[in-house]
Amino acid sequence: MYFITFRNIKKDSITIDMGNLKKSALAGIFSIITIGILTFLTYRTEFGVFLLASFGSSMVLLYGYPESPFAQPKNVFFGHLVTAIVGLFVLHFIPLPIFITIPLAVGLGVGLMILLNVTHPPAGGNPIIVIVGSVSFDYLLSPVMTGSIIIITFAIIINKYILKKSYPIKK
Repeated sequence: MYFITFRNIKKDSITIDMGNLKKSALAGIFSIITIGILTFLTYRTEFGVFLLASFGSSMVLLYGYPESPFAQPKNVFFGHLVTAIVGLFVLHFIPLPIFITIPLAVGLGVGLMILLNVTHPPAGGNPIIVIVGSVSFDYLLSPVMTGSIIIITFAIIINKYILKKSYPIKK
């Protein structure tokens, strides 16, 4: 059994230190701001759809672990784009039952992200969203590309200029 403690009393306990508390609070606040703006743009303006469910998972990497290679702008943008394209291709050009197309599209999307070195784990869910939602090719522009650009822009502003982190990572 696991217990949450502020000191490591047992081997099986989960510890919370003040550094993690600050990091988690900031990640949560910046996620609220970023997703809040995407939600506002989607539901309170006539500009289009900017919100994609997998962007919620992207927040974990962008604000919790921005040093991860999976959180870099190239991976975020192209990971979401590649998997959405795969989902659209399978949806519109492979006439098989949904219980076959969804796993096929997810597998192809994951494989392509790895092959192209643009892995962004949250994007692995995009083919499911695309197929279940039965979306059109317009979905690539909005929310996938425009939404990705917005979350990347916020990640750069917040991580680099507010938190003073080295983001994006320079190779």
